[in-house]
Amino acid sequence: MDIALLNTMITIQKNAVVTDAIGNHTNAWTDYYSCHATIGGENGSSKGSEETQAGTVSDHSGIDFTIRYCSAAAAVNSTEYRVLFGGEIYDIIGIDHMNNKRKGIKLRCRKVRRS
Repeated sequence: MDIALLNTMITIQKNAVVTDAIGNHTNAWTDYYSCHATIGGENGSSKGSEETQAGTVSDHSGIDFTIRYCSAAAAVNSTEYRVLFGGEIYDIIGIDHMNNKRKGIKLRCRKVRRS
């Protein structure tokens, strides 16, 4: 893995149950791990990532984040975690451990639609 390509900072967040001052339990996203990543493009697709449905334009762009392997990154799964990058939120749709060589992890993500 070429370390010079890890030039973008991302934050991985975890969905956790938090308790407020009066004892209410709510789900919230908390920062779990920040690291440098290499950004990959549109997952190799040649068609556009926007589609029009019911009069609204939805952006379904995919992006790959490649990060260095560590124990915190190895614990990431696609159901409890998400990625913050450039002020946008990305759901993790797949995780590739890159032949289990413990050098890097590739997170395949899709931009979250916010209303």
